[in-house]
Amino acid sequence: MKFYYDFHLHSCLSPCAENDMTPYNLVNMAALLGFDVIALTDHNSSKACRNAIKIGETAGVLVLPGMELCTAEEVHNICLFSNIDAAEAFSDYIRTTIPPVKNRPEIFGEQILTDTEDHIIGQEELLLLTASSVTETELPSLIASYDGVVFPAHIDRDSHSVISNLGWIDSSMGFSVAEIYDASKTKNLQAKYPDLQKMKILHSSDAHSLERMRDREYFLELPACTPEAVLAYLKEK
Repeated sequence: MKFYYDFHLHSCLSPCAENDMTPYNLVNMAALLGFDVIALTDHNSSKACRNAIKIGETAGVLVLPGMELCTAEEVHNICLFSNIDAAEAFSDYIRTTIPPVKNRPEIFGEQILTDTEDHIIGQEELLLLTASSVTETELPSLIASYDGVVFPAHIDRDSHSVISNLGWIDSSMGFSVAEIYDASKTKNLQAKYPDLQKMKILHSSDAHSLERMRDREYFLELPACTPEAVLAYLKEK
């Protein structure tokens, strides 16, 4: 069966996202756009995922708990988990690996936490935009220990991508999936980096605002729309 996805979305917990990009709004927008499964991937944190999952249950959208992790090389990676407990445990660990720098909302933006009914319940004081001490080479095995899956984000971009920062990508890095933001660049990238032909390629919106959420276009062929089925597909080599 075809299930339409977007595995790269930011809520208002990410300081670079719009304040109205609450879990309630983004999940219900995903439902209006016809998505079957999405992932909430805030910068260096999974704190907003538990409520997003609950909202998704009401809206009829499967929400995977996730994170966009910035490694020591300042490469962005999408981390996805089959359950919220694993995601929150990983998030707690990552919190110990990023610098203890307090957010300055007037410079970086607010980091807002909301409940399932869209009420503000707090703000994250630790700046989430800094780099973790976790390296790209450590990341695949680290994620595996949390029974998750990880793949490099927006590898076609000129900043914070594995290609822009490290200069290459191949299967020796331990990834079986890669995200390309602009799908029209896929063939050229696969020609330049042949190992991409062996990887599953995903295209997601990286939306930081409601208006940047894309119409549904890309889908996975899965036996069921469950977290286990999604992660099994992404882990398969």
